[in-house]
Amino acid sequence: MYLVNGIKRTELSIADRGFQYGDGCFTTMLVKGGNIQLWLYHKERLQLALSRLSIKEPDWEAIQEWLVSVQSPKTLYGIKILISRGQGGRGYGSDGCNATQVVISSFDFPKHYLEWADKGIDLAICKTQLGHNPLLAGIKHNNRLEQVLIKQELSRLNAIDGVVCGLDGNVVETSVANLFWVRDKVLYTPATTLAGVDGVMRRHVLSLTKSIGLCYKVVTWPLEQLLGADEVFITNSLMQIVPVNRIGSQEFTSHTVTRQIQETLNLC
Repeated sequence: MYLVNGIKRTELSIADRGFQYGDGCFTTMLVKGGNIQLWLYHKERLQLALSRLSIKEPDWEAIQEWLVSVQSPKTLYGIKILISRGQGGRGYGSDGCNATQVVISSFDFPKHYLEWADKGIDLAICKTQLGHNPLLAGIKHNNRLEQVLIKQELSRLNAIDGVVCGLDGNVVETSVANLFWVRDKVLYTPATTLAGVDGVMRRHVLSLTKSIGLCYKVVTWPLEQLLGADEVFITNSLMQIVPVNRIGSQEFTSHTVTRQIQETLNLC
């Protein structure tokens, strides 16, 4: 079941610009004990994306009411908010499109994320690269074709996830998560000004660094710098913090800072 502008629906119009052109944005949120985690950050990122795409903002008070309608009795689950420009315009032109459409749906929490967070995962190194697009970089827009291609490569490699670089060879993210690494007690994460998504959990982790005595740097660095790290972890809103045990043939045995951040999150 999902809601379209607050009304239960079983189908969507093929005329919607989200379907026709990927003309919109979305976010996926973790719900824990009935509470949406980091809602303010999710809302602010949606607002940034809508501003960047020149899409009229929806009624946020109404959205919060609609979110109640898709709540689940489960302890952990996810909610997705997808916003499109709606229907109208001619071709790529969007003149007259003022009926912003909001689709809200809930889904089961991927239980394997709990195992990943506990035991860690291995990452492949993807050959597929992310194109540079400063107009859209950072936001979570509806066109995810690059990620589809990356997932196809990972499927061929029989890999859970993989490190993805931009066209310049610098590390950006994984297929579904932001990357962090620690070296000499400094936390590093790739810039998202040319490619990639500025994740909500990424933002939250960076906000926590001072409280746990870490400094951080946002960098534009090649793969070699990542492989020389003391420890590595990945983040997104659903999996939260997942340690990385291996990238390609490079093994990472230390997870000290990763576990510290995990423990800090559990107290938040």
